[in-house]
This record gives sequence, structure tokens and C-alpha cells, in this order.
Amino acid sequence: MATPKPDPRATAQAATNDARSVGKAVMDSAQQIWLAGLGAFSKAQAEGGKLFESLVKEGTALDAKTRKFTEKRVNEMRGNVETTVGQVRERGQQTWSKLERVFEDRVARTLGRLGIPSQEDIQALNKRIDDLARDAREATKKPAAAKRASTKRTPK
Repeated sequence: MATPKPDPRATAQAATNDARSVGKAVMDSAQQIWLAGLGAFSKAQAEGGKLFESLVKEGTALDAKTRKFTEKRVNEMRGNVETTVGQVRERGQQTWSKLERVFEDRVARTLGRLGIPSQEDIQALNKRIDDLARDAREATKKPAAAKRASTKRTPK
């Protein structure tokens, strides 16, 4: 049996119908994409202010959190620096005190070698002089008081 020959007009008609249906599908798809874009633009425009305000709130909260964290770290560092400065100051004071003692000891030894009395020696001598002067005054007062007492007893 012989296969019938396809009608060229029917084939062309079918191809045209297929092209139209594909073109219509593409147009429908393009229309939907366009409408989705318009909807997205409209929504972004409507919610853009809200989104901006929301971003500002989040930024403010993050800024406050960052400042708090930074301030805490700065205070910790300040405390560490103050502690270190205090320790260095104390060590410096101790070293200065040791240096003063060494200097005073050397000066005192040098003055002692030269035969110059120290302040303590002079104070001891002053105390001894004061004691001797008091003893001398008391010694001179006793005979005079005794003479006065003996002269008063002989009234005649």
C-alpha cells in the first residue's frame, strides 16, 4: 500500500498555528513578567519608606551596641593603664627612696671620716649641755638657800 502524500497546505497551516501558539505563549509570559515587575516596583515604592525606617532603627540599635562595647573596652584599657602607671610610680618611688638612703649613708660616712659631727651627735651634745647647765644652776642655788636659811634662824 502506498502512503498518502501530506498536503503541503495543511502542513503550512499546522506550522502557522504552532508558531502562533508559541508566540502567544511568549507574549503571555512577557506580559506576566512585565506585570510582576510593575507589582514589585509598586510594592518597593510603597514599602520603601517602611524599609528605610526599619533600616534606620536597626542601624541605631547596632550603633548603640557598638558604642557600649567600645566604651567597655576603653574603660578596661584605661583601668589597665592606670594600674600599670600606679605600679611604675610605686617602683619609681621605691627606687628613689633607696637612692636617697644610699646617698645619705655615704654623706654621713664621709662627714664621719672628716670628723664632722652628725646632727644626732650635736643633739646629744646639746642635751648634755642642757643637763649640765641645769645641774650647775641647782648646785649654785643650794648653798645660797642654805646660807639664807641659816642667817634667818639667828635673830637676836
